[in-house]
Amino acid sequence: MDIVETFSKAAVIPVIVIDKEEQAVPLARALVAGGLPVLEVTFRTSAAAGAIAAIRREVPEALVGAGTLLTPAQIEAAVAAGAAFGVAPGFDPAAVAKAAALGLPFCPGVATASELSQALSAGLRFVKFFPAEAAGGVKMIKNLLGAFRFTGVKFMPTGGVKPGNLREYLEVPEIAACGGTWIVPKDALAAGDYGTIERLAAEARALADSIRPPRG
Repeated sequence: MDIVETFSKAAVIPVIVIDKEEQAVPLARALVAGGLPVLEVTFRTSAAAGAIAAIRREVPEALVGAGTLLTPAQIEAAVAAGAAFGVAPGFDPAAVAKAAALGLPFCPGVATASELSQALSAGLRFVKFFPAEAAGGVKMIKNLLGAFRFTGVKFMPTGGVKPGNLREYLEVPEIAACGGTWIVPKDALAAGDYGTIERLAAEARALADSIRPPRG
């Protein structure tokens, strides 16, 4: 899988916290129906691995990966669950090495020029910019690109991205996609309100397509 190409086509990646494994399949179906098939299930809960396995097994239209991967052990668990990709909030050489050893497409987090330099030195050309808004938002990314654009690096900003600022992010060519939590509100998921989640996904899909029209 070409992770940059896959994420660029998706444009918006729902960042999901699943507390109960039984939420996983109907949630994934709602997001796919809304036009967002690339999903990041965070490893912040004990249900994450089971949720990824269930989505992989029962919603083949979805491409599900694991987020908030902090340790090599979590990366091993994500791969065992069937995660198609991994995402981390920071840059940890041990985690990067484990993902590479297991063949897991991996997107580590950076917020500074030094962290970006480390990622590039490790052979990575796709990074998560986190926490995006708190770390300077689009202005910071553009400043980093002033020094690093020639490397071919691509970004996925996450943290504070929402419909009101999605356009300014996706208009930057080096931003492959944006991660967003607003698409799966905690209260809607807890209530099993998958109709609302599908609607929010469809709205995000339409907005992304208006900013970056689908190719072909």
